[in-house]
Order: sequence, then structure tokens, then C-alpha cells
Amino acid sequence: MKIVIAGGTGTVGRHTLDAVRAAGHQAVSLSRSVGVDLIAGTGVDAALDGADAVIDTVNVSTLKARTAEEYFTTATGNLLGAAQRARVAHVVVLSIVGIDRMPYDYYAGKIAQERVVEASPVPWTILRATQFHEFAGQLYGQARIGPLHVAPRARVQPIAAREVGEHLAELAAGGAQGRARDLGGPREERLDEMVRAFARHAGHRGWIPSVSLPGAQMKGMRAGDALPDADALRGRQTYAEWLAAL
Repeated sequence: MKIVIAGGTGTVGRHTLDAVRAAGHQAVSLSRSVGVDLIAGTGVDAALDGADAVIDTVNVSTLKARTAEEYFTTATGNLLGAAQRARVAHVVVLSIVGIDRMPYDYYAGKIAQERVVEASPVPWTILRATQFHEFAGQLYGQARIGPLHVAPRARVQPIAAREVGEHLAELAAGGAQGRARDLGGPREERLDEMVRAFARHAGHRGWIPSVSLPGAQMKGMRAGDALPDADALRGRQTYAEWLAAL
């Protein structure tokens, strides 16, 4: 099979690319570096020529609902349009567990993305996954008050991005499922403790206070709205195991 991965250089996309190749399929990564711009729509048709399946792992760095909505509806809309023209048999889209319970801020963009997918004539599968283990390191670098690192409070059940990529590759090789079973990590964690553990692993010895960030999305995460339901699939590698392997 020829499987095209949009966002193939990202946190999950690069693992998806590896998993597709490991399964013996032809993997093609879509990114601006190879002349593909999903927002402008340039280069997409040529990249999808002959594709059997497409995996959408694209992402945007924003906390603003309007920015996220515009990005995901445009990028995924252009990808689906090209997939339809190329007669692609299956499009798999990565989403996030719990976004319907807290459809605010960045998550509003993911809800909008799912609606675009559901309205498409191309056979589709949406996989909602929980936050990644890698999320703690991203927050360590980004969550600051002046020079002080802070650790946002939230209840999460993180999973290794590698395991998400492997599952996306497996889904793409099969038939369209609509909404697939959610995918979560093996155990619940406190996000602020994850950030501090990452900081210690990186050699940081300073104080990192726990903070409750504003916004409806973060409030929902503190309440546990981002946790998977009991029937969700579970990953294998714990956060502590992932951190020890870095």
C-alpha cells in the first residue's frame, strides 16, 4: 500500500511514518519541505496520486479557538478534497479524547476538524487519543512566568507518541471504521508531576510551582474531562518508563 502521512515530521507523524514502513508499506510524508502546503492547497494533489490511504496528524501551535478552527478546517478540508479527487480509499485522522466534553480553545479546532471529516464522501476513521508523554517536555519549555518554569495542573492519562503512530498505521491499512475506539495511556497521571519529573530528568533543580491555568479547556482537564472512558484501548509504556528510556 501507498500510505501518505500529513504532518509526517511532527511528534506523532514521524512515528507513524516509521510504523508504516515497518509494516512493509510505502510511506510518503507531506510537509512544506517537500513542496506541500495544506493551507494553500499547493502540491497536495500530486502527493496523493496513487495513494491507497492517508493519515492526518497535522497540528498547529495555538490556544485560540478561532485560529485552531481556521487551521484545521482548511488543512484537513484541502487534504480531503485531494483525497476525493485521487480516489483514496481511506483517510485516518488523529483527534483528542474528551474534546466533546470541553469544546473550547484549541479543542474547538479539533471539533471543527472532526465535523469536516464526518461530512466528507471519502471513507474515514477518526482516532481520538489522550495526551502524549512528550507533552510534559513541551510544557516544561513553554509554560513560564518570566524566567520561572511552572507546571500546569491537570488530570491526564498519557500515552507514548510512538504507540499512537503504530496504531494509526494499523488503522490505515484496514477499512474505514468511522469513530474508532479511543486510545489512552496505561495509567492516570498528574500533569504537574509529569512536568517536574521531566525537568529533573533534564537536570533542572529549581522550584517549579503547580499552577491552575485559566480557560475552559484547562478547567475541564483539571476535572478529568480529558481522561478516556473504561472501554478505551490502553497503551503499554508508562510515563516513568518512557522518561527512563530518554
